[in-house]
Amino acid sequence: TGEKFVASKPFGDSTMAIESVKKMVEAAKAEIDNISPEEASRRAADEGALIVDIRDVREMQRDGAIPGAMHAPRGMLEFWVSPDSPYTKEVFGEDREFILCCAGGMRSALSTKTLKDMGMERISHIETGFGGWQADEMPIESYEDWKANRSK
Repeated sequence: TGEKFVASKPFGDSTMAIESVKKMVEAAKAEIDNISPEEASRRAADEGALIVDIRDVREMQRDGAIPGAMHAPRGMLEFWVSPDSPYTKEVFGEDREFILCCAGGMRSALSTKTLKDMGMERISHIETGFGGWQADEMPIESYEDWKANRSK
């Protein structure tokens, strides 16, 4: 029932309201393109979209990866996208759609909204995340195979 949680500040009696991450994700999803794993696969194959996995590398090592996906750690995403950042990755300047993917669709929803706010026009995310990709029996490769194949 509570949309906000109350957390005590470390020093003092005052409290601050913490926004519910679920509410933040719902708000983000209302403003972004939420797509299925099948649609993401189709856009990658037919339209040259790039699936960008924003999971932690340890999640990829444990669970595998989407063949052909690029890895961009969520913590670096805005820095890799921004053209004036010392960490800019040229791939994000390409004229193509970028489809973000995380484990369950929450981190990717927030990140997609952030990149849209930064000015990216062709940005979407896999609403069910990598878990949905697995559940839909879409192709997955081991982290080792994914890593070996990305330079090809």
